[in-house]
Amino acid sequence: MPKLTRHEVRHPDGRAVHLFGEHSPAPSGYRPPDSPTGSYERRWNPLRAEWVLVAASRQGRTFLPQRSDCPLCPSRVGSSTEIPATGFNLAVFENRFPAMKAGAGEGACEVVVYTDQHEASLNTLSPAQLSDLTDVWTNRYEQLGSRPDVKYVYIFENRGEAVGVTLHHPHGQIYGYPFIPPVAATELRAGRAHSKRKGTCLQCDLVERERKENRRVLFDQSGLVAYVPSFARWPYEVHVVPAKHVGALPELSAVTRKALGIALQRVTRAYDRLFNVPMPYMMVIHQRPTDGQRHPEAHLHVEFYPLLRMAGRLKYLAGGETGAGTFVADGFPEEKAAELRKVIMSE
Repeated sequence: MPKLTRHEVRHPDGRAVHLFGEHSPAPSGYRPPDSPTGSYERRWNPLRAEWVLVAASRQGRTFLPQRSDCPLCPSRVGSSTEIPATGFNLAVFENRFPAMKAGAGEGACEVVVYTDQHEASLNTLSPAQLSDLTDVWTNRYEQLGSRPDVKYVYIFENRGEAVGVTLHHPHGQIYGYPFIPPVAATELRAGRAHSKRKGTCLQCDLVERERKENRRVLFDQSGLVAYVPSFARWPYEVHVVPAKHVGALPELSAVTRKALGIALQRVTRAYDRLFNVPMPYMMVIHQRPTDGQRHPEAHLHVEFYPLLRMAGRLKYLAGGETGAGTFVADGFPEEKAAELRKVIMSE
């Protein structure tokens, strides 16, 4: 893991804040926002054989505040935010409105603030900032994954109000699940079955096929392949996958980890230029569980789920997708890949 300096602060309620890189001290009299009280439970759904998280306190979380009241901006005299600093490079803190009860052996919920600049985004980060971000993701995977109550480290970003974002300041989240979540578990089962049948990695074979067909590949550079999968559920879904088999972020070389940040930015910039509007999307990272098992079938990859199916029109998950679990793709992945590739190549 690269030596990115980290300074830890503890709020009075026990929540940790990690300031990575250079930062300025908190203003005099800094006091963090009060944490709400609420009930947290984990309930088993026998119909789907999966866990459902109950987090009653999340109803009161901050909702689309004014720019001057953003809780992710640097703190200033007379206005204390989540970040105990008047300026910072990158910050991680325990979520004040977690999906799981923090510190109760039931997992972890962290917020990753990409920059102290409110109007920035993943699109505008410099190469150095992107490198720091992937290093911080790696650090959090290692730190959270070492905890006995964390079985899966899930890194993700929600962007845009259409996705349900309640804060516009550029940020992502990390959930340290005390179980392997359903989607990841399904992918891992498919990977194990494929390995048993063919003796090879499923993701490696998918990347090899995409490279060979070369119809849906957006770019293939620096050991990373970005493509629209032939089975894409979202119209402009993109997967970014290391060509070499690696199970998790710490296994990437420093060079490839840096390239990963740049690759993700190329995708998000293409999304915004596609219809000349900020594309609402979900970006998720799937990697090896941290449950103590080897999981050779796990292959690190990033999936993007963009919500616009065409200019001004959202892809809604209605009865077929939500109730039956059967997605309907609004167009051929080959055509969507060609549209995205044209935008990327014109940059």
